[in-house]
Amino acid sequence: MMDKKPTTRPRLAAFGSSRIGPEAAVYQDVLALSEKIALAGWDGMTGGHQGMMAAFSEGMHAGKSHIRGITLERFPTPPDNTLSEEIRSRNFFERMGVMIEQSDAWLVLPGGLGTLAELAMSWDLLAIHVLEARPLLLYGEMWQPIVDTLSEQLILSADNAFESIRICHCHEDVLSALRRYS
Repeated sequence: MMDKKPTTRPRLAAFGSSRIGPEAAVYQDVLALSEKIALAGWDGMTGGHQGMMAAFSEGMHAGKSHIRGITLERFPTPPDNTLSEEIRSRNFFERMGVMIEQSDAWLVLPGGLGTLAELAMSWDLLAIHVLEARPLLLYGEMWQPIVDTLSEQLILSADNAFESIRICHCHEDVLSALRRYS
């Protein structure tokens, strides 16, 4: 690993699929987006493995940002990772807790059930005011139909839960939301 410098910059945690490889257009898009995020003054945090996590880490690294990986002990850390720091986690719950509680904002990238679980936990904790307000950004086209379905079907414990999230369709949407926070 690289340096373990403490960070004074805001930290953005990214959630996303481990199944999307570098050959996918969305991988390259997230790599470019995360480099812009790093250049805008943010540090990053991911689950530290492959897929969207690797794309986010590579872009943050290219932008000279500190990138913390919260990796799972049960899986080997990819040898060609671009993490500045690695913290090994015993299980998914510990890992998710660190990523949710130790970030200043969240970026939810395309993903599957694990990503959906991370989104749901972050969103719920924001909606019921367990955590201070911070950006919860859903990036990509896949999120709008999911949010539409959820808004029609969920029984919510918070009246304004949908005000806690923002769907971002392009890089500028993400950067604009982060500028308002930092």
